[in-house]
Amino acid sequence: MPAPNSPASTLVPRAQQMTHQALAALERFSHVEAVSGIVLVVAAIAALVWANSPAGVTYESFWHSRLSLSLGDYSLGASLHFLVNDGLMTIFFLVVGMEIRSEMKDGSLSNLRMATLPVAAAFGGVMVPALIYTAANLGHPSLSGWAVPTATDIAFAVGVLALLGKSIAPGVRIFLLALAIIDDIAAVLIIAVFYTTSLDASGAALALLGIALVLVMQRMGFANAWLYSVPGIVIWAGLAKLGVHPTLAGVILGLMTPVYSRPAPERPMETLVSAVRDLVHQVKETPETAAVQQPLVQIRKAHREILPPVQRVQTALHPWVAYVIMPLFALANAGVAFNDTSLEGATAWAVAAGVTLALIIGKPVGVILTCVTLVKLKLCELPDGVTWRGVVLIGLLAGIGFTMSIFIAGLAFNDANLLGIAKLAVLVGSGCSAVLGLAWGAAMFVRKSAAPQRA
Repeated sequence: MPAPNSPASTLVPRAQQMTHQALAALERFSHVEAVSGIVLVVAAIAALVWANSPAGVTYESFWHSRLSLSLGDYSLGASLHFLVNDGLMTIFFLVVGMEIRSEMKDGSLSNLRMATLPVAAAFGGVMVPALIYTAANLGHPSLSGWAVPTATDIAFAVGVLALLGKSIAPGVRIFLLALAIIDDIAAVLIIAVFYTTSLDASGAALALLGIALVLVMQRMGFANAWLYSVPGIVIWAGLAKLGVHPTLAGVILGLMTPVYSRPAPERPMETLVSAVRDLVHQVKETPETAAVQQPLVQIRKAHREILPPVQRVQTALHPWVAYVIMPLFALANAGVAFNDTSLEGATAWAVAAGVTLALIIGKPVGVILTCVTLVKLKLCELPDGVTWRGVVLIGLLAGIGFTMSIFIAGLAFNDANLLGIAKLAVLVGSGCSAVLGLAWGAAMFVRKSAAPQRA
């Protein structure tokens, strides 16, 4: 083993160079926003192909196969579907909660002037689809699915927008992101209020105990994010016992994640500089590996504290959510067998028409009409760089419901046929909204490029 102060080798093996280049390219590729949306679509298509292939019978049996852990007479088990929808999706909601927290600190929700128009537009984008679905399903037992077309999928919508490239003004992306985040807040509130069973007070006490434990740990200065999984599990179990969907534990933890680094005797950058100076000194004076351990520990701690916890944890979890959890959710939930889904009966048609029309028409109408009304009444102004063509693009992309819409559908329908129809309608509506958004964005780009030539 070379000494710590030995010179770097100039003969790096070719295989090592190629590996480094491949990993660097993969890391850059993973941060392209359009890629996560494409992976999500591929997972949904794979689920549909699987469910409708000759091996389709294995789709339901696989996702409902049970995993169990036994210790003596005690056994704990759940299906794969449950582990994805109620377990892994808690991490998805954790990231959602942290995104909301970040926006409340210094983003589009940090002050009233910036937040008013996106909040109002999101409200319109929730109300109009809900009204369209309700109108289509009045008198039918499927009325409980009114919230299915009200949500916007952040990753998918922003990913589609990224496909349009730099022709779209940054303000449009910021507005869409803010609207989608507010949509998520609305969806979380809808799930908590309208899709809960009978409440159990002991569950509330357990959830409050978990929240109190988080506050105590933060006060004591615990910085390791993994330690907070313990109170997170307590909150999850409390919400499940309470009757509220347990994935909301992720939102609670996300909203409680600190937006500032914990107090310390000196700033992280000062600690880092001092530790690097000590490391260089130790390497020069004492070339033993053990001598550099303490400076390296200080460097790791300072590196962790430079970014506030909400940003650090969100950055660490984002690739897992975008490329593992959400595709797994799509794979586990988008596989609807066409042979097992029937559109016979007025109720089935009402669900299909209600969800599809609400996403394709209701979302853009709600967003655009709200923006036009508030701007014309001079109650709000369009953000910098956002034109009315940009507002139309935002409205069209807001119709991409996908992940959250499918999630709500699973809570809204007990009937397997209606659930299958709702999922298919979400896929159709979201797909059409994505295509319409891309077509409108491309038309904007062509028109913008051609304008100087006509002049």
